[in-house]
This record gives sequence, structure tokens and C-alpha cells, in this order.
Amino acid sequence: MASPPMNKYWIPHLDIHKKVITQELQYYLGPDATVRPYTREGEDGFLITTPGACLTDEQIDDICLKSKEMWEKQAAARSQLNPEKPLKRPLHQPVLISKGSGEGSKRRGKDRRGHISRRPYDDKKGSESSRK
Repeated sequence: MASPPMNKYWIPHLDIHKKVITQELQYYLGPDATVRPYTREGEDGFLITTPGACLTDEQIDDICLKSKEMWEKQAAARSQLNPEKPLKRPLHQPVLISKGSGEGSKRRGKDRRGHISRRPYDDKKGSESSRK
């Protein structure tokens, strides 16, 4: 049996949580529908593949509403981890990717191999007198 021809639709990611659209899509469009992140002309969004029509405006509104609820739940969970510091912009909390070693201040006055740089006494004396 041949599978039905599949239609592909792109929708922008604005106000849509990936987890929500992934969970809701087959409810609205049937078990053959799929969704994945997709960039079209430099704009991020979702590519929906389905044998029928795409989502209606009402269905997209419902997905946006559920996405907002999801983000609010996530923000509430994050704020409970650190309750004394409320988040001004809960959806834009920075995530630490890497932390500097902090050795910049420790290495001052040392050469690459970790040895203290030693200049001849006359050299230091000359540089001080040249400043005066």
C-alpha cells in the first residue's frame, strides 16, 4: 500500500515551545504528522510534515497558550531553586557555558613556564629613573 503524499509547512518559532508543538502536533494533525526545527530564509521555525492541511489559527493559538504556560512553569521551577533572588526576565536567565580559569591575576609577574621573571637590578633601576 502506498503512503499518502505528504505536505510540508513552515511556521515561525515565535511564542512556540518546541516540546509543546512536538506533543500537540499529532493530536491535531494525526499520527503521520511530524515536526522538526527548521530555518527558512534565516528565520528559525518548525517544519511540519503532514498528509493533510496544516494547523489552523485556533490550533496555533492553543499551542502558543500552552507554550506560555510551559515557560511560566519552567520559570517558577528555576525561581524556587534560588528563592531569594527573583528573576526580572525569567525566560532570559543566562546559562553558564564555561568558566574562566581565573589564573590571570595569579600569573602576573611570571613567564610562560610559571617562573618569576627576573630582570637585572640595573634594568629595573633604569626604568624607574626614566619615569621621573
